[in-house]
Amino acid sequence: MKKLLIILFSLAGAVILAIGGYALYLYLSISNTADSMHEPLIRESNNLRDVDFSSQEPLSFLILGIDAEESTRGRSDTMIVLTVNPEEESMKMVSIPRDTRTEMVGRGNEDKINHAFAFGGPEMAMDTVENFLDIPIDYYVSINMDGFKDIVDAVDGVTVDNAFAFEQSGYDFSEGEIELDGDEALAYVRMRKNDPDGDFGRNTRQRQLVDAVIHEGAQISSVTKAGSILDALGNNVRTNLTFEEMRDLQSNYRQARHDLEEFEISGNGTRINGVYYLEVPEEERQRVSGELKDHLNVD
Repeated sequence: MKKLLIILFSLAGAVILAIGGYALYLYLSISNTADSMHEPLIRESNNLRDVDFSSQEPLSFLILGIDAEESTRGRSDTMIVLTVNPEEESMKMVSIPRDTRTEMVGRGNEDKINHAFAFGGPEMAMDTVENFLDIPIDYYVSINMDGFKDIVDAVDGVTVDNAFAFEQSGYDFSEGEIELDGDEALAYVRMRKNDPDGDFGRNTRQRQLVDAVIHEGAQISSVTKAGSILDALGNNVRTNLTFEEMRDLQSNYRQARHDLEEFEISGNGTRINGVYYLEVPEEERQRVSGELKDHLNVD
């Protein structure tokens, strides 16, 4: 009996050490990935603020899908503002059409809003969106769109509800609920020319995909894919969130993901000197700005 107890305790100790070792490995891997993703910013915005994660203050993100091999330059093919209110346990997600004409903060001229990232990186993109929507933008997350397929594959694919059947890049997408792997997801969000809603339709699919990745990444089953997810994130994502902020965000804001409201900005197409722009009426801009301000609890 004594020998059996010794063997059992030895096995239990080995299991505990193995679990502890894996937990430490995972913690260090996450920390290293967060460090590789992190890019501190130098900004002079009037809306700069320190968000208290422990007090669960509402906060905002600018999500940028970058059309370039590197996520640090190129035009932002996708621009989504995401606000999170933990007290209400809700999120709001709004797409900004890439052709929206607005002031390029730091350059003093008006141009398409998706050019801001190419002109001045995440700082100019954040400042320009802040100025356009009149809300603070606390954090940014940029994603290399070519590498976005790696993130989708890392969570074992996503499920979306497709509004209508279409073909894109050799893939056939049927109407209704469909499952997408990484390559299919990239083709799904890039279709625009055959969409009756044009860029607005593509914006809807982009928001769908972001929501689907958030949902899949939060599932317990995804923990088994931690290594692949970390590799995909580290190679394709950049953000000004630190590791400690990411950890606090997961602890204090995770319940908000269960209630997500999506909406968009509308406008009128026009040509100026032969270049196409989307002009957003002032009342429409104020409508969207007011809704986001209410959600962020700011004046």
